[in-house]
Amino acid sequence: MSTRESSDPQRQAMTQAVALRYEGADGGAPEVVAKGRGPIAEAIIARAREAGVYVHESPQLVQLLMNVDLDAQIPPTLYVAVAELLAWIWRIEHELGGAAPPSPEGGLDALRQKS
Repeated sequence: MSTRESSDPQRQAMTQAVALRYEGADGGAPEVVAKGRGPIAEAIIARAREAGVYVHESPQLVQLLMNVDLDAQIPPTLYVAVAELLAWIWRIEHELGGAAPPSPEGGLDALRQKS
């Protein structure tokens, strides 16, 4: 997941990226395996794209995930939002053959209120 710099100078924020790993078979929650700002974020995004990993832009979710330690599982408060995102990505890959449906927003509504 990533955020991009704004063209508005007053709202300009450095690019941020968070990479998650989820291995559903082990029963654990998704883990933060990489995160960074600026050039590090750009490198994370580039490597993901090179590997064929979908990159989703979600500033609110990225901001929350930036607070999670590296190699730590996401907290229970983010389960719904991340689960909806993973389900959306699964649907893109398996049901729609790569054509993106509308972005999941339901799980992020509660997070926006807390941000």
